[in-house]
Amino acid sequence: MRFFHILFLMVLAAPVWATDLTEDLLSQMRGVDVVIVGEVHDNPAHHLNQHEVLKALQPKAVVWEMLTREEAGRISSEMIHAPDRLKAALDWSHSGWHAFSMYHQVFVAAPEARIYGGEVPREAALATIQSGPATVFGADAELYGLTKPLPKDEESAREALQYAAHCEAVPKDRMQAMVDIQRLRDAVLAREVVAALAETGGPVAVITGNGHARRDWGIPVYLDRVQPGMTVFALGQSEGGEIAGEYDSVLDSDPPAREDPCNAFKTEG
Repeated sequence: MRFFHILFLMVLAAPVWATDLTEDLLSQMRGVDVVIVGEVHDNPAHHLNQHEVLKALQPKAVVWEMLTREEAGRISSEMIHAPDRLKAALDWSHSGWHAFSMYHQVFVAAPEARIYGGEVPREAALATIQSGPATVFGADAELYGLTKPLPKDEESAREALQYAAHCEAVPKDRMQAMVDIQRLRDAVLAREVVAALAETGGPVAVITGNGHARRDWGIPVYLDRVQPGMTVFALGQSEGGEIAGEYDSVLDSDPPAREDPCNAFKTEG
């Protein structure tokens, strides 16, 4: 069976692995400017771990992949403990993200944190296909490295992962656009992290998918370009020992029961 996390099935480059969120692991995150906590989006164990990380660290700000900047601006401190109200304000039922209950426990873990949204709106993602990530990102695109093409080997590897993630059902010539959108999302998330750190003094936590959390391709690459003195800890969350990329540490959990997402690409006859 092909799973949603097929995008992440690669050999990991020697991080510290754990199956439990230990005090030793938490101590490595304390005193760091930015802690990026990855996830496989539909894994409840990953969201529980995110809850525990934020509860322990109490960051001054949290950057969410699941929220646009506009959506983050709708949230008041009073909403955090009113899940129905928060869910409605974010129109979560139509967002495309998984069960709100999994994410609400992450919101309440650090209720005083300022919330930032790093999701790229659909219209901007579609514009990237025509115009490229640098044009859509706008000012500072060069600073974030979006005006330069990726190294050929990295571009090829990224396109291969995108092709696998789309169940080999989308034409290969569309994969470069998928990679461009991923780069834009990484850069937008990084830009929100920079703003959050400047405005709150940090520490800043980031809630995002593993693909954005990875040190070799994701948000940390952009932060290193823009503010090389910023300290960053990237925590990946694997399933059954399977994850792609480089992280400072990895928490391993069992995968949940899930249907084959490639069924969506199949047609009868």
